[in-house]
Amino acid sequence: MDTRLPIVPYEAADIGEIICGHITADHSYGVRRPQGRGDLLLVYTLRGQGYFLTPGGRKTTRAHELCLLREYIPHEYGTVKGEQEWEFLWIHFRSLQEIGYLPQEEVLAAGIPEGYARQRVLSAYDHVFYHAGERSDYWYSFCENSIREMILLLARQFRNKRDPRIVETLQTLSQSMHNQIRVKDLAAAARLSVSRFSHLFKQETGEGIIEYVNRMRITQAASMMEHMDRTAAEAAQDVGFNNYNHFAALFRKQFGVSPRSYKSLKKE
Repeated sequence: MDTRLPIVPYEAADIGEIICGHITADHSYGVRRPQGRGDLLLVYTLRGQGYFLTPGGRKTTRAHELCLLREYIPHEYGTVKGEQEWEFLWIHFRSLQEIGYLPQEEVLAAGIPEGYARQRVLSAYDHVFYHAGERSDYWYSFCENSIREMILLLARQFRNKRDPRIVETLQTLSQSMHNQIRVKDLAAAARLSVSRFSHLFKQETGEGIIEYVNRMRITQAASMMEHMDRTAAEAAQDVGFNNYNHFAALFRKQFGVSPRSYKSLKKE
């Protein structure tokens, strides 16, 4: 990474907030975050070219491409050398369960087809900018809905690259996240043996089935505590955990604090 670029600090309180903006950056623009951030970054390029550099390599994003940078990834990004400007829209946000539809890569970029799809992306950014600025009742949920739409539009661009049996499984998991999940039932629906199905799922998503489901449940429980005023115990039950100690251990592993500490921090 280019050590000459400025390191952009951030406050811990920023993580979990929805932060967004519209930038027209000149040829010298670049930021470096050696420790990454604890949230995701969604960028839509309007004009020019930008680059993202992570331990996994370098990716360039061009006009009308939607780009996602995952959380906790050391990174650097900026205007591509030779470009006078890079104009883009950006949103920092906490992980949502729809992220599971995407390939497990540090940075994802895909072109958005001309026409209605591009209009939807621009409209979604407009909605996030409006609600994040207004912050009236349910603003956070309105923002998340628009972000979910963009994630699904991005996922659709990768759909043909992912095994259709796993795409169908992810849709099933999204609809039944709170219910008991049995791997043998998922394997049977995909017409695969349990061992072959488990191997294919990890190959396509980068995670085991149980790890994937638990991560999505924990993320949803955190959202319930923050935005629906559920207690830690209530949220654990809501997302399908019958053993609170197991829930708390997984929550601490994912967020770095206990569920009750997390709820207290969000109230401050």
